[in-house]
Amino acid sequence: MQNIPHIPVLYREVLETFQSIDNGIIIDCTMGYGGHSSMILESNPNIRLIAIDQDQTAIDFSTQRLQMYKGRVEIKKGRFSSVIKEILQEHDISEIRGVLADIGVSSLQLDQKERGFSFESDTLDMRMNKEALLSAFNVINEYSQSELEHILLEYAELRNYKKISSFIVQNRPFSSAKALADATRHLMPRGKKIHPATLLMQAIRIEVNDELGELKSLLQTFQESCFEDTKIAIISFHSLEDRIVKQYFSKWAKSCICPPEAMRCTCGNNHSLGKVLTKKPIMAKEDELKENPRSRSAKMRVFKMSVQ
Repeated sequence: MQNIPHIPVLYREVLETFQSIDNGIIIDCTMGYGGHSSMILESNPNIRLIAIDQDQTAIDFSTQRLQMYKGRVEIKKGRFSSVIKEILQEHDISEIRGVLADIGVSSLQLDQKERGFSFESDTLDMRMNKEALLSAFNVINEYSQSELEHILLEYAELRNYKKISSFIVQNRPFSSAKALADATRHLMPRGKKIHPATLLMQAIRIEVNDELGELKSLLQTFQESCFEDTKIAIISFHSLEDRIVKQYFSKWAKSCICPPEAMRCTCGNNHSLGKVLTKKPIMAKEDELKENPRSRSAKMRVFKMSVQ
């Protein structure tokens, strides 16, 4: 009997988003422990599901967890930005009825201190794919000060990014997430409920795993795929990720793509890929926040792609 280690975020809202889908394929781009995948398979008994993950530990666990749905589920290993392209080549586009992407670090990775995601970890790793070459150790101990400044400004939006970067360079090497978090605590923003080193660690993790690049590549693939009747739900945990999703969805919904200064429409006014189903991002309700504190920063946006 498996010990199910966590509750997937916004699970009720995800099920509600896909509840009307009674045939075809739903793709879970970020399978993790298989929480969302198992719930979708249970709630939508006539669909097939393709799940993606780059972490072999997650694949081993979820292969066992989803065994009861054998015949209806397929698990693929790799980065979702590239695997999604393979899936779209292998299947008729009309079969794809739903896509879910729960962006960011999984509970599986957070809970395993040896993976280096935890503030208390004795390692400095943060690789979602343990076979990847670049780790947090490389970023912290080998990046130049200007490179560190770039990621702390772009991915953490820390005002004193130059001071933090200089401190890291002057005091390295660091061999653990705990040592790094403790050493830089005095330079971190205060007064928030989150751990002082949250933004620093977040920026490093995003760099190690190219998380924003992955998200943009995924969304670009969707934009070019000509889905006929597909709901795309993206759950993000970072303001930069949410901003990217919002911008793409807004662009997809526009029918006229003429420049703002144009006196009249000359583009044909028929470029909309569908419609945004969430004017504002969906967030966890109070009872879920009490049950699962990690859901507090989760935001889900949904877009319905359809043939014009």
